[in-house]
Amino acid sequence: MSKEYFPGIPHIKYEGPNSRNPLSFRHYNAKEKVGGKTMREHFRFSMAYWHAMKNPLGDPFGPGTALRPWDDRSNSVANAKNVAHAAFEFMDKLGLDYYCFHDRDVSPELETLAASNKALDEVSDELLKLQKSTGKKLLWGTACLFSHPRYCQGAGTSPNADVFAYAAAQVKKAMEVTHKLGGEGYTFWGGREGYSTLFNTDMKRELDHLARLLHMAVAYKKTIGFKGQFYIEPKPREPSTHQYDSDSAACLNFLREYGLLDHFKLNIETNHATLAGHTVQHDLAVARAAGALGSIDANTGDTLIGWDTDQFPTDVYMTTQIMIQLLLMGGFTTGGLNFDAKPRRESFDPEDLFHAHIGGMDAFARGLKSAHALLKDGRWTKFIKKRYSSFDSGIGADIEKGKVGFKELEAYTLKQKGEPKLASGRQEMLENLLNDFIS
Repeated sequence: MSKEYFPGIPHIKYEGPNSRNPLSFRHYNAKEKVGGKTMREHFRFSMAYWHAMKNPLGDPFGPGTALRPWDDRSNSVANAKNVAHAAFEFMDKLGLDYYCFHDRDVSPELETLAASNKALDEVSDELLKLQKSTGKKLLWGTACLFSHPRYCQGAGTSPNADVFAYAAAQVKKAMEVTHKLGGEGYTFWGGREGYSTLFNTDMKRELDHLARLLHMAVAYKKTIGFKGQFYIEPKPREPSTHQYDSDSAACLNFLREYGLLDHFKLNIETNHATLAGHTVQHDLAVARAAGALGSIDANTGDTLIGWDTDQFPTDVYMTTQIMIQLLLMGGFTTGGLNFDAKPRRESFDPEDLFHAHIGGMDAFARGLKSAHALLKDGRWTKFIKKRYSSFDSGIGADIEKGKVGFKELEAYTLKQKGEPKLASGRQEMLENLLNDFIS
């Protein structure tokens, strides 16, 4: 990479919490070990190609403001290669090991599928060269099945069979390119797989079609020998009134119903969880309980704005809760923390991309240390274990083992004297305990 796309921006280094250098890490130290693993190993941080390299920072009330000198906004392969070189310089200077992309982020969509595929082949050749020369890796790839007007009524759930066929063809190519680049996963995000109104919707048929598309992907994965993990990313709405992948529970139920659960894990995004009326902690816990927590899109939303704002995570309380769930799971295997986030529209300089990622990486470093300390202390986990201890023996153990039914439980209850003795939930004490470990 001969041309420098971020002149004046140094390689970002760890300088410690007392540093006053805004282009330094105060808390994220890639080599520092927490619980036997380095921070780098815990997080597997990833750059979201669509936000970091391509997002013009527009909003519903105005066009983009972003200054991106590496991107001339042309629909050319040459420009796509320039953007790729800028992306790898950016990752190198930040110390990011991974990136994620949609097919149409890295390569232009042209007038025909054949032309688009040819362009994607050429750009992915360049990406492969850059990966080999830098050691950077592809965390996961995906196909953009929501931006083009053909997908205005859905892709896998479109009422038009030709659109479904086009979507399948696009997924096929995106999977091939992800496999070519050694991607560790492939994500399905149903950006428009839902409905605006039920008056014109056959929901059962649409869900059947979506499942058919995913089964085709499972079959083709075996055909090409792709070993990466498949993910589904929940989101409840926007732009649709209702999207079928609305939250962790809905995704898991869909996968169970259609015999797909063995082939997919979930990619959980903070902002999507809040749009569903949940916390990210909730959606992570649901996925973890099902053994289906695969990867995380690290961002946050604005509680005063009703859409998916994709802001960088800076709330240490939130990152601590995320890391608690991740540590309880035992950490990532194929997934990672992908910064599906963008600077604000008012923060348009290339330098702002660095400030944003530094803030997110530092926030997660603090969250990791806090979560590890809380779990190592043991009082929180001991409290939860004790709270459910009545199921460890006696009638509780019989309930869990399926040894009793209504008749036996009625007889047991009739023998008891008085009401069951409840213990306090101690929510406030536990919240105070967590605050003691927030660093």
